Amino acid sequence: MIRRNRTPEVMAISEHELTVMTKDVEHLHEDVGMPAMLSAVEEWKEKSRTSRRGFLIGAGAVAGGAVLAACGSSSSPSTTTTKAATSGKAGTLTGDLAVAALAASLENLAVAAYGDVLTAATAGKLGTVPPAVATFATTVKAQHAQHAQAWNSAIVAAGHPAVTGPDTVLVPVVDKAFAKVTNVTGAAQLALMLEGTAAATYQSAVSAVKATSAIQVAASIQPVEMQHAAILNFVLGQYPVPLAFSTTTAARPLTDYTG
Repeated sequence: MIRRNRTPEVMAISEHELTVMTKDVEHLHEDVGMPAMLSAVEEWKEKSRTSRRGFLIGAGAVAGGAVLAACGSSSSPSTTTTKAATSGKAGTLTGDLAVAALAASLENLAVAAYGDVLTAATAGKLGTVPPAVATFATTVKAQHAQHAQAWNSAIVAAGHPAVTGPDTVLVPVVDKAFAKVTNVTGAAQLALMLEGTAAATYQSAVSAVKATSAIQVAASIQPVEMQHAAILNFVLGQYPVPLAFSTTTAARPLTDYTG
C-alpha cells in the first residue's frame, strides 16, 4: 500500500492516517465516552448534594438544640452555638473524593503538557510539525480538560474547591523530560508517558473507589486515555497496543494527592 504525505523523518505514519485516527477518537469520545462520563458524574453529584442536605439538616437540628439548651442555662450561649455552627466545615478530601482530586490533577497536568507542546511547535522549537499533529494535540488537550472538569464537578458538589493545579509529584518529572524535547518524536514520547500513567491510574481506581458512579467515571475515561496512547504509538512506529490487557504498573498511588 502506498502512503501519501508521509514524513518519516517526523512521524511513522502519514498525516492522512493521523487525521483519520484523531477524528475517530473524537467521535468515540463525543458519542460514547462523554455521555457515559457525564451521566455518572451527575449521579455522583446528586448523591453528594443529598448527603450534604442531610448533613446540614442534622447540623441545624444540633445547633437549634444547643441554642434552646443555652437559653435555659446560665452558661454562656455563644460558645456552644459557635461550636455547633462550625461543626459542618468541610474537611480534607478522603476516599473517592481523594481519588477524584488525584485524577483531576493528572488531567490538569496533561492539559498543561499538551499546551506546552503546542506553544513550542508554534514557536518553531520542535522542527517540522505537520498540521495533523497540532490537530491531534489540540483535540486531546480539550478531552483532558473535559475529564478534569468532570472530576472537579463531583468534588465541588461535595462542598470542596475544585482542583486547578497539576499533579505536583509529576511536574518536575515532566518538566525535566520536556526540556529535552526538540521534535515531534520527543513530544510524542512525553505524551505517551502521561497517557500511560493516566490510564494505569484509572485502571487502579476502578477497583479502588467505592461509589458505583465513581467507578463509572473512571471506567468511562480510562479507554479514552488508552486510545490516545494507541495513536501515539502509531506516530512513533510502535505497536499500538503493546499489552493484551491494561495494567496498573505505571499508576500513581491513589492516596498520593498532594495538591
